[in-house]
Amino acid sequence: MTKPRLLVLNQYYWPGIEATGNLLTQLCESLAGEYDVTVVTGTVDGAAKPERRERNGVRIIRVGSTAYDRRRLILRGLNYLSFVALAARETVRAPRPDVILAMSDPPFVGTLGVLAARRHGAPLVLVLHDVFPEIAVELGRLTNPLLISVLDRAVGFSLKRADRVVAIGETMGRRLVAKGADPAQIHVIQNWTDTKALPPQPRDNAWSREQGLEGRFVVMHSGNVGHAQDLDSLVRAFTFLRDLSDLRLVVIGSGARHAELVRLAGRLELEILFLPYQPRERLAESLSAADLHVVGLASGLAGFVVPSRMYGVLSVARPVIVAADAESETARIVQETGCGLVVPPGRPELLAEAIRAAHDGELDLAEMGRRGREYAEREADRPVAIGRYRRVLDEVRRARRAST
Repeated sequence: MTKPRLLVLNQYYWPGIEATGNLLTQLCESLAGEYDVTVVTGTVDGAAKPERRERNGVRIIRVGSTAYDRRRLILRGLNYLSFVALAARETVRAPRPDVILAMSDPPFVGTLGVLAARRHGAPLVLVLHDVFPEIAVELGRLTNPLLISVLDRAVGFSLKRADRVVAIGETMGRRLVAKGADPAQIHVIQNWTDTKALPPQPRDNAWSREQGLEGRFVVMHSGNVGHAQDLDSLVRAFTFLRDLSDLRLVVIGSGARHAELVRLAGRLELEILFLPYQPRERLAESLSAADLHVVGLASGLAGFVVPSRMYGVLSVARPVIVAADAESETARIVQETGCGLVVPPGRPELLAEAIRAAHDGELDLAEMGRRGREYAEREADRPVAIGRYRRVLDEVRRARRAST
């Protein structure tokens, strides 16, 4: 029996380290059993050149887009534009798909998805991981009124014409309706983790000993070190905790603000362990080495972006402090499940109070971790999310057949 064809568009895919690329890789490989999957993707930081290959049942078409340093907005824009231009050529050449899935990296790839859907007469499923241009405006990264207007129109164009829109959080879903999406077409499917690959490990493990963390109370951030995470507040919180000699802050990851954060720690004379992203095979150990994780989201970003790194933390049964607006998806999950605490963003003194309470034994961290693991297995595990995507893809295909 011939499998239906699924054409996927996103700048990032294996072997990139970006969260969207990793999640999309898992999604496509999981769907390869019932779909003939083709992914059109871009060059990854110069590590992967233009190519055509098959991996784990997925056909990969990697175009020769630029891979400049993403920390500068203009260079990131050039990466986006080169990918869309080259990917457009490949979507024209591709065999007629039965369904198209476009993931919003770059943010206006949805426009390409709409054009491809019209050319091939196929339904379009648009997946939003963040909401542009609002996120860039809120962070002060985008101020040009003309460019803001163009981006807003481009995103709105695809939202109104997609057959289904997937938002990764309830608040984001409401934001997309406000931008013109049809509420009946929106499906909320949160991002996921692999609870089998990320089981809880002892805090005192080989990785923590290698980093000299034995006997310490470890507070950790693991993930992107960018503008949205409000990591300045986390670093400044430790100026209120200098009296706790066994406390250690570990920041794992990279991003646009990494160098600035290292300089800030130096100016404040704080001893912080900065580490690069850890190998995937050691992620369970590194995440488990923390007594407490902090997930930050800058003020005003609720619903425009949803930090996916929290699901890995919950998978290894560690409690979290979420420093974000109360209406954000991460804050809602923590409040509903009791897997940690929520404090307002941009308030290092309140974040410090919460960390001190955890350090001093005022919180049942083990119970918080247990609740988080339970939630991850029930709502944020890979098979659960993939099943939800399968249902959306099957539904949109059936609806298209019924209308023709």
